[in-house]
Amino acid sequence: MLSEVRFEDALEAKCPRMLNFNAPLLSTRRSGNSRSTRLHGRSLSASEERVPFSWEQAPGKSKYPNTSDDNHDGDTPRPKLPPGWWHWHRPLESTNVVVPDKENEQALHDQDDGCDADVDDDVGAVDYNYDDDVDLDDDAFSDAIDVFSLSEAIDIVEKKAQREHDHSDALKLKLAESSEMNQLSPNFIIERFLPDAAALAASSALNLSVSQVSSNQEFCYPWNYPEPEACVPRTVGQSYSSPKGCGFFPWRMKQHKLCGEAAVVTVRYLLLRVGFWSYTRRCFVGFEIVWEEMAACITQYLLAAQSADAGIRTQAESVLRQFQEQNLPGFLLSLSDELANNEKPIESRRLAGIILKNSLDAKDAVTKERLVEQWMAVDIAFKSQIKERLLLTLGSSVREARHTSAQVIAKVASIDIPRKQWPELIACLLNNMTKGDSSGDLKQSTLETLGYVCEEISPTELGQDEVNSVLTAVVQGMNHAENNPDVRLAATKALYNALEFAESNFQNEMERNYIMKMVCETALSKEVEIRQAAFECLASIASTYYDMLEAYMQTLFELTSNAVKGDVEAVALQAIEFWSSICDEEIELQEYESADVGDSGYPHSRFIEKSLSYLVPMLLETLLKQEEDVDQDDNIWSISMAGGTCLGLVARTVGDAILPLVMPFVEANIVKPDWRCQEAATMAFGSILEGPTIDKLSVLVHSGLDFLLALMKEGNNHVKDTTAWTIGRIFEYLHSPASGFSVISSDNLPKVVEVLLESIKDAPNVSAKVCWAIYKLAEGYEDAGSLSSLFTPYIHRIIESLLFAASRTDVDDSRLRSAAYESLNEVVRCSNIKETSHIMRELLLMILLKLSQTLELQIDKEKQADLQASLCGVLQVIIQKVSSADDLETRSIILSEADKIMVLFLNVFACRSSTVHEEAMLAIGALAQATGSEFGKYLPEFYKYLEMGLQNFQEYQVCSITVGVVGDIVRALNDKALPYCDGIMQLLLANLSSEALDRSVKPPIFSVFSDIALSIEENFEKYVPYVVPMMQRAAELCAQMDANDDELMEYGDQLKCSIFEAYSGILQGFKNSKSEVMLPYAPHLWQFIELVLRQKHRDVQLTKAVAAVMGDLADVLGTNTRQLFADLKTCADFLGECLGSDDDDLKKTASWTQDRIKSILVS
Repeated sequence: MLSEVRFEDALEAKCPRMLNFNAPLLSTRRSGNSRSTRLHGRSLSASEERVPFSWEQAPGKSKYPNTSDDNHDGDTPRPKLPPGWWHWHRPLESTNVVVPDKENEQALHDQDDGCDADVDDDVGAVDYNYDDDVDLDDDAFSDAIDVFSLSEAIDIVEKKAQREHDHSDALKLKLAESSEMNQLSPNFIIERFLPDAAALAASSALNLSVSQVSSNQEFCYPWNYPEPEACVPRTVGQSYSSPKGCGFFPWRMKQHKLCGEAAVVTVRYLLLRVGFWSYTRRCFVGFEIVWEEMAACITQYLLAAQSADAGIRTQAESVLRQFQEQNLPGFLLSLSDELANNEKPIESRRLAGIILKNSLDAKDAVTKERLVEQWMAVDIAFKSQIKERLLLTLGSSVREARHTSAQVIAKVASIDIPRKQWPELIACLLNNMTKGDSSGDLKQSTLETLGYVCEEISPTELGQDEVNSVLTAVVQGMNHAENNPDVRLAATKALYNALEFAESNFQNEMERNYIMKMVCETALSKEVEIRQAAFECLASIASTYYDMLEAYMQTLFELTSNAVKGDVEAVALQAIEFWSSICDEEIELQEYESADVGDSGYPHSRFIEKSLSYLVPMLLETLLKQEEDVDQDDNIWSISMAGGTCLGLVARTVGDAILPLVMPFVEANIVKPDWRCQEAATMAFGSILEGPTIDKLSVLVHSGLDFLLALMKEGNNHVKDTTAWTIGRIFEYLHSPASGFSVISSDNLPKVVEVLLESIKDAPNVSAKVCWAIYKLAEGYEDAGSLSSLFTPYIHRIIESLLFAASRTDVDDSRLRSAAYESLNEVVRCSNIKETSHIMRELLLMILLKLSQTLELQIDKEKQADLQASLCGVLQVIIQKVSSADDLETRSIILSEADKIMVLFLNVFACRSSTVHEEAMLAIGALAQATGSEFGKYLPEFYKYLEMGLQNFQEYQVCSITVGVVGDIVRALNDKALPYCDGIMQLLLANLSSEALDRSVKPPIFSVFSDIALSIEENFEKYVPYVVPMMQRAAELCAQMDANDDELMEYGDQLKCSIFEAYSGILQGFKNSKSEVMLPYAPHLWQFIELVLRQKHRDVQLTKAVAAVMGDLADVLGTNTRQLFADLKTCADFLGECLGSDDDDLKKTASWTQDRIKSILVS
């Protein structure tokens, strides 16, 4: 807890009064779908790999990193150097060199899968392995650590250098005492050393062997590159006054230990040997690396980085990282040289390309932005050479090198083309296609590059002439006259990526006809891969240019029908995807029409309805094409699964019209003894349950439910799996007692439950589907009132069965365990607490016992974390359910066990697994709400974990959940939270200002300000000068958002809603005293309200937030706001809109606001 003075001082230092929302918004847009830009007012909505949960001082920097002792026998004991900072690397002599192996360091040696745009999301931005999805440990290569004393550090370095090299005449530096050093520039070593070095270098007759740089060019040094003042002439001068500079100076030649080539050793080498104070990093570094040698011998290091020997691999990776960090331009140029050199091994060329790609792009938005900035800072001369070598590689005889170069070119293009820094790229690529001596390999790689470039950049980045030229080259490459199938395949794939660029071409009938003709002809090619790529193009065209397909539908139906019926599965899957895409478009059009918002300007051609009688039989045939030996894995996409999915989309499109076509197939096949027929019939029935009306379906379900239950007992594994899924679908769409309809009654419920509980003991895949069916059965009784009593007699047995499924010892299936616990949560959530309180008490004690046992289990850490996360999730639901009871006796169940619960949660946090921490945080939030002010006794011990979560930027989901838990806690404690508010507010304000934190976390932070203000009331005053300006800045950012970006506008609405919530909470917090504190901010708030009122499309939550804050303004500030409400028509129109809403809460809020405004206007 901080004092008031400390809070304000710390906040001024760490959190300037400005809000930073510059971090890119993580995209959730469905790729390749352009419909969101055609239908205004509609928006489209990973799992992600987790990183270890760590207590961080700053993003990615551990608070307690491992330390290493650099003391040696005979030395005066000294404090330990910062971990990871003392890396003395001997040059690798061979791939068999022995190096110290770091303890607990994981060997990474996977292969790149060659995906188009996969990049490593490591914060270090470079992956020295083949798997782009592998996260590297950033702490192992962290540089942002302070050194205890410069003089002591250099002393240690000198002693170490003397021991290892035993140079009696070695250069000695006279170092000032510590008190003197504090007044010197951190670069004083360099400044004092350069005159001697310059004189010595000037006497040398050797020339610097850097062929790529002319004699009059300047060198930029890695530790301060690319600032102009950091560059010095190549010719050695006599004056070196720059506090940053130290150059590349000729020194002597020596044979490199590893490759045997002559390499330059410079004064800079000696500086690195002795150590230097890095200007930008403010820390001491010791190396034995000569970067000129590295450039010459990078092949050996790239090969060593792929060694099976962990020690060799680790050292090589570290050297490459140091090369990158100290000389990024030279590093990237060396990699491009490696990739372009046909005489180099393919293994080193491949890795060079991967590192290049990962130096330009990352999955993490913040890391990607930083990499872009690094590339933009590289001198144009270096970039030009790198681009030249990448383009040269496209003509390589090695296909893998061409493929990698195409990917890297696209990554560079994604940065440079929007900034007009590579305008000649497209022309250069097109030249490869038109010059007469171009080989087939060059054409193939050029087309591949064009496709990747189109995938990476926006259609607006190319002029129409460039688009026309690209499409011409691509379509010509698809022509049958092109005899090289690799060229035709690359051209077809390139067209897929270029389709969004072709909008004006598709509007031209002649050009559209030619493109469609080429795609349809390509779909008949003899090569399977080319046919598959052509049908992928057709599926994309169906989504992108639906309104232009009318003239081609007859041909397209024949093509797709023949492919589905007779082609290989890979092609048939894409042919089915074409019809699924058509369904998606027509469903969206129907939803738009039903919303009654006017003409979309987008024709609804009803292709599905017109082709229904031909399309449905074709899809039903696919359901009979199952493979018996294939595991029942939902992640395996087969033709029968694709057909069932498309059939479901057709049902959603046409509704009742599908029943006469599907039900005869179901009735005929479900009674056949062949399991394929039974499974196909069940799949067909389950697929069409979403679409037709309840009246039509309920009759069919009532007559067929008994038959489905019988199949659960007698069918084979495939049939039981699909039947359990179908029963779950029946519960999902036809079981809603709260809405007044259900196919489940007191008559058939006993049999349904009996069959499900018996089948949960079946094979894991069947058991998991049964768990899902139970989930949907329980979900139907949510908010069902007295009707939920029908379910109560079965809850105890269902809970026992789900716990059995989660703990089965005959199988080790994580999916089954997760499905069982999720179903258990839903059963608890939907139960009638008045009737099941005794069951909840028993279940609570059982789950607490299971959680305590996991702390002692000697099992795989990941499995242990998953199990603990599931159990914490169950505890959260139990706590929420029990604490919602009306009677004190039931609520006391949680109060009596609260100490035991909290101790277990704290033990779970000590395990340091982010998977568990998310669930444990949520459960603690529920416990805080359940215990109220009593939760205060746990806060002293828990507060450190709260801080830890708020600072976890890398695992931003944990940070977001922690923000929500802060709100839960302050609401529970009210003014008892005051001692912790300084620290919490400082962290929250720092999070708002951070570029490193994912922006999705920031709206909840504003909402938490509301909770804090309401809890501590007038004590919130000292935070107002920091909080409200940030809210104002956020409001201004909302006004600047691109209205054409649906995803950004959706985020903007969330941000606006949270800002209004914050204002409402702060205003109400000051209602009883000091209301005048908010008076200066009222005009800006009113401007923000007017901005949102002018917004054409607002969701209910945002509208409710606006209405509430208007009422709060009038309620708290009273007649002081009379002038703000002078425009009565605007207020009346808005409140009238709210009062006419179907949302009861909105109407209630608007009515209250109307009364508040009237009271200040008439007073």
